[in-house]
Amino acid sequence: MSHGFDLDAAPAPLPRLAGNSALAMLARSLNWVNLQVLRLSMAALVLTSAVLTYSVATRYFFKTATDWQDEASVFMLVGAIFMCTAYVQSMRGHVGIEALATLLPASVNRVRATVVDIVSTLFCSFFAWKSWTLFHEAWAEGQTTSSSFAPPLWIPYSLMAVGMSLLALQLLLQSVLHVAGGDSEGDAK
Repeated sequence: MSHGFDLDAAPAPLPRLAGNSALAMLARSLNWVNLQVLRLSMAALVLTSAVLTYSVATRYFFKTATDWQDEASVFMLVGAIFMCTAYVQSMRGHVGIEALATLLPASVNRVRATVVDIVSTLFCSFFAWKSWTLFHEAWAEGQTTSSSFAPPLWIPYSLMAVGMSLLALQLLLQSVLHVAGGDSEGDAK
């Protein structure tokens, strides 16, 4: 069973493009951005675990409640999850059903992969647009959570919007690569 994803932090395979340096440069730039975002997200996960450990220890040993740790942890987890989606997509690491891919001829499978990437690009672009509208509303209206800590809601909405925008861009790049005839080792999965 192949998951199409290994846990090493190697950058995604660069596309093989005959004479299309603009796409190759965009792919390299997006790979670099995705890798930096991945590193920040890993740090956010470590920080989240430290915050939650601190919260549990403080409640147990000192019998004091902390009102900020839950929302801070949720905000960091939302950021880590949404911001890493483009990196995972660049590695073709999202969950996929390979039953059709193994049964179809290679030429039909390429068409199927292209159509899936295009439909995914459209969906993620819509999701990114809606996330940006949520961010704008939260920013303009000064929306906060209903807790006593009351952090601003533009923080998680901005992380969702940026993450989904990066994912839409990654999917668009992969769609254009399929149409332009470029491929990478990760596209065959």
